Amino acid sequence: MSLIKGRLLCLGQAILFRRELGRYNEVMIVQTCLNGRRDGFFHPALPLTADAMASDAAACVAAGAAEVHLHARGKNGRETLNCEVMDATVVAVRKACPGTLIGVSTGEWIERNSDSTLACIESWRERPDYASVNLSEARAPAVMEQLWRHGVGVEVGLASVADAERLVALDHGSRALRILIEIAEQDEAAALAVADSIQSVLDRAGFRRPVLLHGEDATMWRFVGQAAKGRLSTRVGLRSVEIQDSI
Repeated sequence: MSLIKGRLLCLGQAILFRRELGRYNEVMIVQTCLNGRRDGFFHPALPLTADAMASDAAACVAAGAAEVHLHARGKNGRETLNCEVMDATVVAVRKACPGTLIGVSTGEWIERNSDSTLACIESWRERPDYASVNLSEARAPAVMEQLWRHGVGVEVGLASVADAERLVALDHGSRALRILIEIAEQDEAAALAVADSIQSVLDRAGFRRPVLLHGEDATMWRFVGQAAKGRLSTRVGLRSVEIQDSI
C-alpha cells in the first residue's frame, strides 16, 4: 500500500467518528497531523514546505479529516514560529482547505526560548484557529494567555497526571478549546494507564471539555481504537505513526 493511500484510508475513519457526543455534547473528529517534529530523513513524502503541507492537508480533509495540525518549517526545514513562515503556511493551508480549522504547535523546543515564543505569537498576522500548548512547559500559562488575547483557541496538551493536576489548579479549563491527552509511553498498557489516570483527574475536578486522544508510534493505532470506543476525538498522520504502519 502506498504511503498516501494508507494515510487517506486511516483518515477516512473520520467519517465513522462524526456523530454527536453524548458526553460533552460535542462532535467527534479526526485531526490530521501532517509532520510534527519529524525531519526530512523520516520519509521523503513528509511535508516540510507551505505548499506541500497545503497539498497534504487538502487530501486529508477530502478523506474525512475535520481539522489540520501542523508544525511550520523555515527554508532550512527546521521548525519555527517566525511570523513570515507561519503567516505563509497558514495562508497556504487555509486557501487549500477553506473552512477547516488549522492548528499549530507552540512547543518550547521550537524557538528554544519562551520569550521568543511569546514574541513570535505577538507578531503573527495570519493567525491559526488554535494552537497546542503543553502543560509540562514552565511558561505554558503565559503562552495560553497570549494566544487567547489574540483570539487563538488553545488545545491544552496533557502528557502526565502532573500536567492534569496543574491544569486543574490553574483554573484555565473553561477557556480551553479542548484537552489533548498526548501520551509518549510506547508500552500500550503503560500508555493507556497514564491516559486513564489523566482523565480521572479531570473527572474528579468536574472538568468538562472535549477530549482528543493521541498516541504516538507504537501506540497510535491502539489510541485511535480507544478514542472510538470512548467516543473521543483523535489525531493521526505522519507525525504520529511508525513508518512501517504507513507503507
